[in-house]
Amino acid sequence: MSDISKIDKNFQIQSSIGKDGVAFYNVLSEPFRVYGVFYEDGKFRRMPIEAARRVSPGVYSLHANTAGGRVCFKTDSPYVAINVKMANVGKMSHFALCGSSGFDLYLDGVYFRSFIPPFDITDGYESVIDIGTGAPTVREVMINMPLYSDVCEMHIGLSNKADILPPTPYRVEKPVVFYGSSITQGGCASRPGTSYQGFLSRWHSFDYVNLGFSGNAHGQDEMADYIASLDMSVFVMDYDHNAPTKEHLEKTHERFFRRIRAAQPTLPIIFISMPKPYLSATELERLNIIKRTYERAVADGDRNVYLIDGRDLLSLVGAEGTVDFTHPTDLGFWSMAKTISKVIAPLL
Repeated sequence: MSDISKIDKNFQIQSSIGKDGVAFYNVLSEPFRVYGVFYEDGKFRRMPIEAARRVSPGVYSLHANTAGGRVCFKTDSPYVAINVKMANVGKMSHFALCGSSGFDLYLDGVYFRSFIPPFDITDGYESVIDIGTGAPTVREVMINMPLYSDVCEMHIGLSNKADILPPTPYRVEKPVVFYGSSITQGGCASRPGTSYQGFLSRWHSFDYVNLGFSGNAHGQDEMADYIASLDMSVFVMDYDHNAPTKEHLEKTHERFFRRIRAAQPTLPIIFISMPKPYLSATELERLNIIKRTYERAVADGDRNVYLIDGRDLLSLVGAEGTVDFTHPTDLGFWSMAKTISKVIAPLL
């Protein structure tokens, strides 16, 4: 692949990365593949602008957070750099900046290093990681995008002598779609690749779309209708934590499921209740509401519904796997993934 900046000056990147012969490439160009997000009106987004606007102001404000976004390719470059322009940089007291606003790098499916954002980040940054010495070797590269920030532009910097090839396709290319709360979105993973979907995707080689909307997954009809329109391999329904009350959950949960089931009669659907090792009396009532949705579906003859009790999700680590007794650490997300894996693996 040639360096397009030599042909079109509009693609030239201003960079202070001290590498001789570095060439920058827009991730929207061949042979790069972008998964989990798409580009619309100046930003990478998880769902179309108008669809997000129809759901709620909260979903609209979060839909360009790039949770679940991945850039994949192969190269024999001895280093990989990023140059990114960002908006709405997520910064929180209980959330590692590298998770909310950083990028991390996997080589051949294994975590290698993170592109650490500067503490005073405002509108993007650049960073470089050396990945090889000696004879050039073609490696599979995956870069995970931030969980709680918007990315406006992303360029990859590689040696101008390097080969760049398309990545190996996912074994399951039709994506798994996850809908839910801030936990679904990835809060509070220390880096983007350690959300529970990241673990599952790497273990089972499937593409996915993260439709977690921090504090704003309320089971709206408009969201159900959008999800029902997607071509997916499995749907995971995980918004218990964001339903404002148990009455709201009871009013929306089965209705949300039924709207999707009507559009996709054979789609495997997994219900998940809030990932919490100990439940209050009200939280237990919420679990029972989700169980009733599942039980009624089974009683109606539905053989493509599955239920995961959220109390099991942190069973390997307990409350130690959280930051604040709600949002998982990397260890908590790993425990969640281990439990979900038992259910989702046979469905892929």
